[in-house]
Amino acid sequence: MSTYVKPYGDTKDDGKVQLSFTLPLEWSEAADEAARQLVAKMGFSDVAVAEGRRIAHGFSFFVVYASTPVAVDADSIVAPSAKAHAMSLDEIDAFVRERVGRNIRIAGACIGTDAHTVGIDAILNMKGYKGDYGLERYKEFVTFNLGSQISVEALVDFAKDNRIDALLASQVVTQKGSDVTNFTALAELLEAEGIRDDVILIAGGPRMTNLLATELGYDAGFGRGTVPSDVAAFVATRMAERIARM
Repeated sequence: MSTYVKPYGDTKDDGKVQLSFTLPLEWSEAADEAARQLVAKMGFSDVAVAEGRRIAHGFSFFVVYASTPVAVDADSIVAPSAKAHAMSLDEIDAFVRERVGRNIRIAGACIGTDAHTVGIDAILNMKGYKGDYGLERYKEFVTFNLGSQISVEALVDFAKDNRIDALLASQVVTQKGSDVTNFTALAELLEAEGIRDDVILIAGGPRMTNLLATELGYDAGFGRGTVPSDVAAFVATRMAERIARM
């Protein structure tokens, strides 16, 4: 059974989408037309420039409406979520005591030159996020929040020196794929140091998905809408699975 879906705008399956982008052109009606022709060359039809304006000398910003003929088979798409084990704080603590038998040591940091700590703080800090307490409040977690602008080398050294069970690496800045570069470097350095199999490796960020994280060699990835218990439950269950295999 296949379920093909297209974007929905005014009526079902009309394929309507909204695109926004910048062109290195001073704004004019000709720049509007350049934006319209560009989107048409992408394969869209019924292209209309809804907004075009100057944003800086020699640059203009556009909002364009158009229709796509393309559909996808939603039933054929597989993208497993890392949020498969919904448990409360008390349930997770009890699970760790029973199935792991010791504290879980977890460290988190914003890697590379990224100075955005809102996401990592929401997961690790005691107050948590959306009424969901952070990992510092869990009795069975020993949590280290290393903050921002932590190099992958420093994070790996910390993991080795402090017997870390799980590493949570976060990055918000994504320009020119800097997030993928840094995430990849961390996974490769753990491999080179011979401790990748000893660490549960988790990637986080607003554009991160579990599918992308696993492709980069991570155990899991958490993106938009993640609350601390999502991460805690994953770490606890993965630790229990590893102990059961020993």
